[in-house]
Amino acid sequence: MTQKERVQKSGALRIAILGAESTGKTALAHALAERIRTLTGLRTRCVGEWLRDWCAQAGRTPHRDEQMAIARHQHALIDAAAAECDVVVCDTTAIMTAVYSAMLFDDPSIEAFAIAEQARCQVTLLTALDLPWVADGIQRDGPQVRMPVDTRVRALLQAHGIAWSLVAGLGEARVGSALDAVSPWLQQRARLMPARLA
Repeated sequence: MTQKERVQKSGALRIAILGAESTGKTALAHALAERIRTLTGLRTRCVGEWLRDWCAQAGRTPHRDEQMAIARHQHALIDAAAAECDVVVCDTTAIMTAVYSAMLFDDPSIEAFAIAEQARCQVTLLTALDLPWVADGIQRDGPQVRMPVDTRVRALLQAHGIAWSLVAGLGEARVGSALDAVSPWLQQRARLMPARLA
């Protein structure tokens, strides 16, 4: 059974946005959710990155033994939104927690959970490295880490047969790139004419 077949009847359409730091995931997630809501009238929610909120509350980055709880809470938030909405746009998933845990702590223990949850997403979008790196007031690893993170994300998805689409471009072009990737799923859910999603 293919990934599409496994999740085709699973309720809300889940769109996961993955990518290295400072590649516009958060801005894209909010913009894409708003565009989908406007185009389709579907109940659409953007689920933010729990790690960002966790760090703000704790005043630090998480330790190795806190990674799994963060990953699980991220998906609890996604599940809660999916129970109430037609479309959920996820500003990251446990895949990113798994990647950073492997890089920072040499800990692959989150990978199985992350892959299982990612397989529940109908659409996986990977943000390209074509945006300039910008410090945004939270702890960042720096631009030199973006390529290794991107490489690890791609390898993990490929190793487990999870299809993904690259999202590139600046501003409106980036949103359009994402919309192109999700349009077939939206047309199926909302029965829209293709022209409305052009």
